[in-house]
Amino acid sequence: MSDSKKYDSVLVGYVDEPRMDAQGNIMSWTVKLKDHELKDILDSYVTPRNADGKGGNVIIKLFMSKNGKPCASVYNPFSEAAKERRQSNNSAPAKTTVVQSSNDDDELPF
Repeated sequence: MSDSKKYDSVLVGYVDEPRMDAQGNIMSWTVKLKDHELKDILDSYVTPRNADGKGGNVIIKLFMSKNGKPCASVYNPFSEAAKERRQSNNSAPAKTTVVQSSNDDDELPF
Protein backbone atom coordinates (compact mmCIF):
# COMPACT_ATOMS: atom_id res chain seq x y z
CA MET A 1 0.00 0.00 0.00
CA SER A 2 1.43 3.38 -1.00
CA ASP A 3 1.25 6.03 1.68
CA SER A 4 2.37 9.20 -0.08
CA LYS A 5 2.80 12.16 2.22
CA LYS A 6 1.80 15.56 0.86
CA TYR A 7 4.16 18.41 1.68
CA ASP A 8 3.36 22.11 1.97
CA SER A 9 6.93 23.29 1.36
CA VAL A 10 9.93 22.79 -0.92
CA LEU A 11 13.63 22.68 -0.09
CA VAL A 12 15.59 25.78 -1.06
CA GLY A 13 19.10 27.19 -1.09
CA TYR A 14 22.26 26.02 0.61
CA VAL A 15 22.38 25.85 4.40
CA ASP A 16 25.65 25.98 6.35
CA GLU A 17 26.17 23.95 9.49
CA PRO A 18 24.81 25.83 12.53
CA ARG A 19 27.23 27.83 14.67
CA MET A 20 27.24 26.69 18.28
CA ASP A 21 28.15 28.44 21.52
CA ALA A 22 30.38 26.94 24.24
CA GLN A 23 27.39 25.16 25.82
CA GLY A 24 26.40 23.50 22.55
CA ASN A 25 23.38 25.73 21.84
CA ILE A 26 22.72 26.82 18.28
CA MET A 27 23.71 30.46 17.81
CA SER A 28 22.93 31.01 14.11
CA TRP A 29 22.52 29.44 10.67
CA THR A 30 23.33 30.82 7.25
CA VAL A 31 21.14 30.23 4.21
CA LYS A 32 22.53 31.12 0.79
CA LEU A 33 20.11 31.81 -2.04
CA LYS A 34 21.20 32.52 -5.60
CA ASP A 35 19.55 35.45 -7.35
CA HIS A 36 17.54 33.12 -9.60
CA GLU A 37 16.41 31.10 -6.55
CA LEU A 38 15.27 34.25 -4.79
CA LYS A 39 13.40 35.39 -7.91
CA ASP A 40 11.72 31.97 -8.17
CA ILE A 41 10.67 32.19 -4.51
CA LEU A 42 9.17 35.64 -5.04
CA ASP A 43 7.42 34.54 -8.24
CA SER A 44 6.08 31.25 -6.87
CA TYR A 45 5.72 31.21 -3.09
CA VAL A 46 4.45 34.59 -1.86
CA THR A 47 1.26 34.19 0.17
CA PRO A 48 -1.77 35.91 -1.35
CA ARG A 49 -2.94 39.23 0.07
CA ASN A 50 -6.44 39.46 1.47
CA ALA A 51 -8.83 42.43 1.41
CA ASP A 52 -7.18 43.89 4.54
CA GLY A 53 -3.78 43.94 2.80
CA LYS A 54 -2.46 41.14 5.02
CA GLY A 55 -0.38 38.45 3.36
CA GLY A 56 2.34 38.87 0.76
CA ASN A 57 4.77 36.89 2.93
CA VAL A 58 7.46 34.37 2.10
CA ILE A 59 7.86 31.84 4.92
CA ILE A 60 11.25 30.11 5.16
CA LYS A 61 11.78 27.41 7.76
CA LEU A 62 15.19 26.26 9.03
CA PHE A 63 15.32 22.75 10.46
CA MET A 64 17.49 19.70 10.94
CA SER A 65 16.77 16.73 8.66
CA LYS A 66 16.29 13.21 9.96
CA ASN A 67 19.95 12.61 9.05
CA GLY A 68 21.04 15.58 11.20
CA LYS A 69 21.80 17.90 8.27
CA PRO A 70 20.67 21.54 8.33
CA CYS A 71 17.97 22.35 5.78
CA ALA A 72 15.80 25.24 4.64
CA SER A 73 12.37 25.06 3.08
CA VAL A 74 9.97 27.64 1.75
CA TYR A 75 6.24 27.32 2.42
CA ASN A 76 4.21 26.77 -0.75
CA PRO A 77 0.73 28.24 -0.14
CA PHE A 78 -0.45 26.73 -3.44
CA SER A 79 0.50 23.11 -2.67
CA GLU A 80 -2.17 20.43 -2.29
CA ALA A 81 -1.25 19.93 1.37
CA ALA A 82 -1.61 23.65 2.14
CA LYS A 83 -4.95 23.81 0.31
CA GLU A 84 -6.24 20.77 2.23
CA ARG A 85 -5.11 22.25 5.57
CA ARG A 86 -6.86 25.57 4.82
CA GLN A 87 -9.99 23.71 3.74
CA SER A 88 -10.08 21.64 6.94
CA ASN A 89 -9.48 24.75 9.07
CA ASN A 90 -12.27 26.65 7.31
CA SER A 91 -14.76 23.78 7.53
CA ALA A 92 -14.18 23.12 11.24
CA PRO A 93 -17.21 24.16 13.27
CA ALA A 94 -16.79 27.29 15.33
CA LYS A 95 -16.33 26.66 19.02
CA THR A 96 -19.29 28.52 20.45
CA THR A 97 -21.51 27.64 23.33
CA VAL A 98 -25.08 28.84 23.54
CA VAL A 99 -26.75 28.71 26.93
CA GLN A 100 -30.50 29.10 27.00
CA SER A 101 -32.52 29.49 30.13
CA SER A 102 -35.77 27.59 30.40
CA ASN A 103 -36.96 29.99 33.10
CA ASP A 104 -38.97 33.03 32.06
CA ASP A 105 -37.78 35.16 34.98
CA ASP A 106 -34.01 34.96 34.20
CA GLU A 107 -33.23 32.90 37.30
CA LEU A 108 -30.17 30.73 37.34
CA PRO A 109 -30.98 27.02 37.10
CA PHE A 110 -28.96 26.19 40.26
